[in-house]
Amino acid sequence: MERQCFFCSQNMTDVDYKDVELLRRFVSGQAKIIDPKHTGTCAKHQRILAQAVKRARFMGLLPFVRQ
Repeated sequence: MERQCFFCSQNMTDVDYKDVELLRRFVSGQAKIIDPKHTGTCAKHQRILAQAVKRARFMGLLPFVRQ
């Protein structure tokens, strides 16, 4: 059985790059974006999530690499 997409279940249409606590759930300890097979996100939300993580990294809210 496949997991339900977190964003679909919460009826979220957009992922805010400033919501760092939410983004940390989908980033590994090495600061890599976790594969959708493990998180259960759908393809649409995985693309939106990846863009939000990249924006948060650029703004300095999330690290690029583990320190």
